[in-house]
Amino acid sequence: MSLPIFVVALVLVHLSCTTDICSASRRLTSLYKPPPLVLKYHDGPLLDGDVPVSVVWYGRFAPSQKSIISDFVLSLNPERSHPQQNAPSPAPFVSSWWEPVQAYLQKAGRKDTRFVLSGQFSDEDCSLGRILKRFQISELARKANPKSHELTIVLTAQDVAVEGFCSSGCGFHGSSDAGDSAFIWVGDSTMQCPGQCAWPFQRPIYGPQTEPLVAPNGDVGADGMVINIGALMASAVTNPFGKGFYMGSVSAPIEVGSACTGSFGKGSYPGYAGELLVDLGNGASYNAVGVNGRKYLLPALLDPETSQCRTIV
Repeated sequence: MSLPIFVVALVLVHLSCTTDICSASRRLTSLYKPPPLVLKYHDGPLLDGDVPVSVVWYGRFAPSQKSIISDFVLSLNPERSHPQQNAPSPAPFVSSWWEPVQAYLQKAGRKDTRFVLSGQFSDEDCSLGRILKRFQISELARKANPKSHELTIVLTAQDVAVEGFCSSGCGFHGSSDAGDSAFIWVGDSTMQCPGQCAWPFQRPIYGPQTEPLVAPNGDVGADGMVINIGALMASAVTNPFGKGFYMGSVSAPIEVGSACTGSFGKGSYPGYAGELLVDLGNGASYNAVGVNGRKYLLPALLDPETSQCRTIV
């Protein structure tokens, strides 16, 4: 079967890959704009106002990894992300990345979310074993944080296997049986599927084997977890109990944090994270700055104002 003329033309452009022509082909691909995604509000409760957050460290985590992730959670609050309002920053603040989430809350007539770290719990000996079922994640969350209107972040170490990890995703969010508290789970993928759950800091499992980016905090496991924690926190806040903002099926919804997977900067497309900032000291790629001047790479979120993926650089 013969190819349409415009397909042949695109193939010839990609085959003739000089620097200038490659740049032109990248601009051509950027002309395509997917149809807007509109997340409908289903009139359910959201995690707004002051939300206590507990963190469960299941397995062994280095102190540096705990700092990377704890600093990220605190950076979501504007007053913590940039306490010195007039201080220059080489990138947008983490709280600026979080603005689309606050916009969804405002759209529903709710207060902005502000996170308060209420406790951290370590289970280094893995009391439930190193192979977990999904329901055991909710058990860990309930034991650590049984109160309502709270969020628990359950994190599993690189040697802990969780049902569906890698094959079904890099994490998930859910809620208690009573439907009054929410949790998210993310695993350290360093030993299991870094090309999937720590991309773009590792070569992808499928597609073009491009050079991986340098992780901003020098830890592929923790920096990869931050990407997934951020996306899941955005979805958990705006759709904690299945009646918030989403489109599609309630059992497999498209949410704020899942609609823009793989996009981190302008001009991104499958296999290319987008245009990012680079730390001249260590060559690390990032797009946001948090507390203590810590740098992060954060995924695009679906903007309720434009119905398009919003990147901050």
